[in-house]
Amino acid sequence: MDSPLRHGTYCYPFKKETWMHTILLSFQSIGVVYGRLSTAPLYVFGSIPQNDFKSDESAYEYFSFIFWTLTVLSLVKYTFIVLKADNDGEGGTFALYSLLCKHAKVGLLPNDNVTNNETGSPSRTKAESRARRAIAKHKSSHYLMLFLALFGSCMIICDAVLTPAISVLSAASGLRRSLTDIKYSSSRETEDSILKDLRKYVPVPTACAILVCLFTLQQYGSHRIGSIFAPVVIIWLLFITGVGIYNIFHYDPHIIFAISPKYMYKFFQSISWRSWRSLGSITLCVAGSEAMFADIGHFSMKSIKMTFVCLIYPVLILSYAGQAAFISHALSIKDSSFAIDDYNHFYRSVPDHIHHVFTILSLLASAIGSQATITACFSIVNQCLALGCFPRVKVIHTSDEIHGQVYIPDLNWMIMILSLGITIGFHDIVRIGNASGMAIVSGKLVTTCLMSLVIALYWEKSLLLSACFLVFFGSIEAVYLSSNLLNFHKGAWYLAVLLALSLTTMVAWHYGTLKKYQFDIENKVSMEWLTDPSSGLRVSRVPGIGFVYTDIVTGIPAFFSHFITNVPAFHQVLIFVSFKSLPEPFVSPTKRYLIGRVGNRDNKIYRCIVRYGYHDHIRDSDDFEEQIIRSIGEFISLEEHDAESLMSTEGKMIIVGKQLPEGDTLIPLHDTGATSLPHASTQTNINTTEDTKPKKKRKKVRFMLPANSPKMRSSVREELNELVDARESGTAYFLGQSHIAVRNDSNFIKRFLIMVYVFFDKNCREPHVALNIPHAALVEVGMVYTI
Repeated sequence: MDSPLRHGTYCYPFKKETWMHTILLSFQSIGVVYGRLSTAPLYVFGSIPQNDFKSDESAYEYFSFIFWTLTVLSLVKYTFIVLKADNDGEGGTFALYSLLCKHAKVGLLPNDNVTNNETGSPSRTKAESRARRAIAKHKSSHYLMLFLALFGSCMIICDAVLTPAISVLSAASGLRRSLTDIKYSSSRETEDSILKDLRKYVPVPTACAILVCLFTLQQYGSHRIGSIFAPVVIIWLLFITGVGIYNIFHYDPHIIFAISPKYMYKFFQSISWRSWRSLGSITLCVAGSEAMFADIGHFSMKSIKMTFVCLIYPVLILSYAGQAAFISHALSIKDSSFAIDDYNHFYRSVPDHIHHVFTILSLLASAIGSQATITACFSIVNQCLALGCFPRVKVIHTSDEIHGQVYIPDLNWMIMILSLGITIGFHDIVRIGNASGMAIVSGKLVTTCLMSLVIALYWEKSLLLSACFLVFFGSIEAVYLSSNLLNFHKGAWYLAVLLALSLTTMVAWHYGTLKKYQFDIENKVSMEWLTDPSSGLRVSRVPGIGFVYTDIVTGIPAFFSHFITNVPAFHQVLIFVSFKSLPEPFVSPTKRYLIGRVGNRDNKIYRCIVRYGYHDHIRDSDDFEEQIIRSIGEFISLEEHDAESLMSTEGKMIIVGKQLPEGDTLIPLHDTGATSLPHASTQTNINTTEDTKPKKKRKKVRFMLPANSPKMRSSVREELNELVDARESGTAYFLGQSHIAVRNDSNFIKRFLIMVYVFFDKNCREPHVALNIPHAALVEVGMVYTI
């Protein structure tokens, strides 16, 4: 086995997955991926209104729907089709969208101009198909695909709010019933009063307490709290399997024949608006199927597929069959207790002598099931951040071994508040189940639409096959969606509120980011304007290195030209740094940095493009400045061997990152006693932020040139020596602080989106690029953009 993944590395845990690795990953995936699916039996039948169980035949019909829904949507669609559409080992809604961006050129994000193909890295190219050409011509289809990706991401966020509420509240209802089973020696009236109080006060406070504990544990990371998840889920799976088999043989062995589709046909024969609405609860049985695809990067396709086929799927079928057998028996004997409002089918089907064991296991399992959706929410928001579709929030990487394990504090507490709100406000499994069911089926419908495009545009299968996939799975999910829409007034409206909030936030942030980028492109100036003596600027050069962070990859950004107009001076060495996220999970360090010149060699002005994937966390690296300096030194050495680069123009870039022979470039020297604050020549200029905090000691890397290397030309040695001297003189960092203003003649939608963007821009975290910049070396230049 290879060494574990470390900070900034680009590799997978196993180069070649063996059966031992697969078994290990399968065991780990049980607690992370399948917690939600395994706890769905707690509330699927319980979320169906009691009045919809008209006879014992109703149990057969609902179980038939559950069996075929699990088989078609989870087993066939996800396990055997969707899992194959991974993006370099990563899955999820944005992974499908990323595949379309890379191979069908449908991207709208302002990072699509820096791809692997344009920089010389090898990539598989395919002939342009008719479908790809047709979609490329219609810009509206590009917007539709981005909207689908954002909509699917919002559904995952909404599901992370709803799942903890319904899972924990269902388990808490079992605790309530367990407490009421205690025999009291007092009078019957006292016992009824205590029973009534327990029914009223126990479930919601217990669920809220568990939710607070669950969200508080998130800060420790899934690699720590996940160590106990798999054993607990395995015990839970064995428990519900045993209960299911017991109920089948004890109550109704004929329930196994309900897998026949004829029972679904009987259901449709006597369909009514009331029974049609109850189908929305059936979608809860596939809650968590998206996690199989979204978490594929944490494990492997083989391990996830093997675990579901060999363990999860048969266990769930037996568990639902056992519940259906118990319900069928209760309806056939006309059990009067079945009609009470707080009836819990699963709890009642458990034998009396193990009720308390079931209560404890269900509470633990429900918390674990909620953990899977919360982790998936963190992962999808991290992807949205990298692609400029979510306001800046703090992302904490909780593991050095697995890239995708992240914790987002701001999002965690926000989800906790919303989840507590729906638990206290609704305190009803049926209503929460209606909202959760709509979120589940909506997310699956988005995956179906994007997957059909992947089949046609990336896999380049026939349009007929793509259409068959869309029509077959889409029609099934559309049926369930229609049944959920009928429950809109019974709890599903809360999902619309959550969707409106999250989708407005993501669309507004993307719109504002895109407009700022377009403004920079339209108002950039050429290098000649900066260096031409006839321009009248009379710019002075001061010692040191100036890092100018900008989103554009050609020309000089508008905010820096504004700075030069007011303060006509810049550093001896000037480096324009641009971060560009690619629609892929990881970018190899050997392909991460693109270096080029701005102007001629005498200007000592360079451009560095840093490419990263949506699971990379390059921006918060403490040694980032060292990597930039080393990359430029490598570029200077490589440029001498590239005849075309000697006459480089704006936009000509060279990929650096490969290890050069010793004596051909800069040699790093580590000075652990140096402070992180060098001299900043321009720190008294525009908007300089004072460093009021005590200076912390941290490692500073200094550079030296190889002594008397015969391989290095004098011109290269001279330029490298100037780079080292400039580094020793000090470093300053230039950041543009833009403020967007809307024209008076703008329409309401534009005004609203910009208003939302400005609000989040002022109240969210600082740009990630500024996290490790010494405040006394930071120069912020403000500008007002009118759009």
